[in-house]
Amino acid sequence: MRILTGRVISKKMAKTATVAVEKVITHPVYKKRVKRVKKYQVHDEFDTNIGDLVNFADSKPFSKTKKWKIIKVEKGHRLVATGAKAPLALSGPMARRGKK
Repeated sequence: MRILTGRVISKKMAKTATVAVEKVITHPVYKKRVKRVKKYQVHDEFDTNIGDLVNFADSKPFSKTKKWKIIKVEKGHRLVATGAKAPLALSGPMARRGKK
């Protein structure tokens, strides 16, 4: 039984959450540490919110893409947004991208 830890990034479906698992690998050619993110569809009986840190394990298939089940929720890691539609503030090179 594999147990993974990730952050809830989407809750648009009933009893389903999209969880992003982040890992750091070393690039085989350039020897630089690179961040990789993989998204999983998980069965959610705990009514989690976006930003919660969760532990989830593989289980029987619930649907075509849902083969994982949340087993533990770390409630203290919730993201707080200010306002109903708080835009993300970008700074640095990402803020200038697209402007010529």
